[in-house]
Amino acid sequence: MAAITESAGRPSAIGIVTTASKEGRQAYIEYSRVFAALGVDEVMDLTVQARAEADAPEILERIRRCAMLFFSGGDQLRVTSVLGGTRFHHVLLEEHRRGLAVAGTSAGASMMSDTMIVMGDAEEAPTKNTVHMAPGMGLWVGAVIDQHFSQRGRIGRLLSALAQNPGILGVGLDEDTAIEVSLDAQRLQVWGSRTVTLLDGSHVMHTNASESRADRPLAITGVRLHVLPHGYAFDLSTRTPTRGGEATDLREDEGGDFDRDFFPWT
Repeated sequence: MAAITESAGRPSAIGIVTTASKEGRQAYIEYSRVFAALGVDEVMDLTVQARAEADAPEILERIRRCAMLFFSGGDQLRVTSVLGGTRFHHVLLEEHRRGLAVAGTSAGASMMSDTMIVMGDAEEAPTKNTVHMAPGMGLWVGAVIDQHFSQRGRIGRLLSALAQNPGILGVGLDEDTAIEVSLDAQRLQVWGSRTVTLLDGSHVMHTNASESRADRPLAITGVRLHVLPHGYAFDLSTRTPTRGGEATDLREDEGGDFDRDFFPWT
């Protein structure tokens, strides 16, 4: 949370969007206390639970006054079904292009991409049935984000998403782990105690997603896998992992700080 307030750029207002939660009001109260304790000047209530509320002029004005919006956890489909296509959504995208920072946890992270994972079976091999997807909020085009990643064994459903959408970047966030994404700088930075798994589909050579039955195993070849802990980064333009601000050649072991088996395609 402290890193989120620092990345807002200046002491200012943070808007709390709790649409993903069925207990939106209570979630706002809890998060507002946390951000206030971290020294945020003003915490704004953006509890929106119905599409009609998402067009309210006072809600739109609050968005414009914020340095950052924070989306809570819950159900990402609630975010898109309530906010998608509304004036709230249009103002969010407009202000984001102007520099508004957007943060989120769990469902609040998954909804940020243009295609999002809605649900899926984490214990099955990749099939079309393994994952169900829907349009996200479109803040990060060309990526799909999954969360609670290692803890719930979700690599199969992220691979299924790539098989059906070759070329995208699959992002798997572990618990107690975050990424800071700068689209202007084309850079992703890893923070936290665990890891981020990146599945790069830009070099996929083959997938049978178009002809495979929904319950049959999917084939996908050429996926590049990166597992990055705190302190590592990723160049989004070159799809290259970096460490300590420098491009990391993972073919050379510099003291055993990593296991090269996690980076066999680099």
